[in-house]
Amino acid sequence: MPQTWDPETYGRNGAFVHQLAGGVLEWLDARPGERILDLGCGDGQLTLRVAATGARVTGADLSPEMVAAARARGVAAEVANAEALPFADASFDAVFSNAALHWVRDHDAMLAQVHRVLKPGGRLVAEMGGHGNIAAVRVAFIAALARHGLADREDGVNYYPTPESYTRRLERTGFSVARMAFFPRPTPLGEGGMTAWLRTFRKGVLDTIPASLQQTIVDETTDLLSTALRDEDGNWTTDYVRLRFIAVIL
Repeated sequence: MPQTWDPETYGRNGAFVHQLAGGVLEWLDARPGERILDLGCGDGQLTLRVAATGARVTGADLSPEMVAAARARGVAAEVANAEALPFADASFDAVFSNAALHWVRDHDAMLAQVHRVLKPGGRLVAEMGGHGNIAAVRVAFIAALARHGLADREDGVNYYPTPESYTRRLERTGFSVARMAFFPRPTPLGEGGMTAWLRTFRKGVLDTIPASLQQTIVDETTDLLSTALRDEDGNWTTDYVRLRFIAVIL
């Protein structure tokens, strides 16, 4: 099911996304005057950090609500599908993306578009969920959905590749991998815990479920996860795994 976003909820429950992006920003190494596309810019908070380097940054996101939130922060952002980018050939020195590519459905189409809008020698610098990302969360969520005959609602929501498989995909599309890292990143959640995470990052799935069942699904999922991801003080930590890379045009 397609994900849907509420900027206010995301800002409250998903702040860790931009707060933990220091590593991929270092890999981007944006320079003054560079033209950079922030693909999946969300509410624009990270886009502003890239722009603070002196780079000329354009944000793009599929969610009109998120684009509106980014524009409210002063970001030059456009509603755009990553698989059909509305930018001219060779428009950007770099394409940057954090925690967004795992929501893309057709990665070959997306990478072809990124390749097209990059200048010769341009780079794609990104971090996304890697193989095993939120494995426990997904198993528990699917189990809760299955109890109500809804297990297929989680099908195809995210794509979490291995380093090897994504390297092959990048190379098929005309990129050369200059650097790649694959690592676990256990991520503490805020006050809302797993309930808030599910309401934010599985909003698209929950929106397809009858309202009378939504809280039941959330409660059953959190109950299943509590022994694995919640500590004795009641704090939740999600089982994140990240894939970060720099790929350049051959």
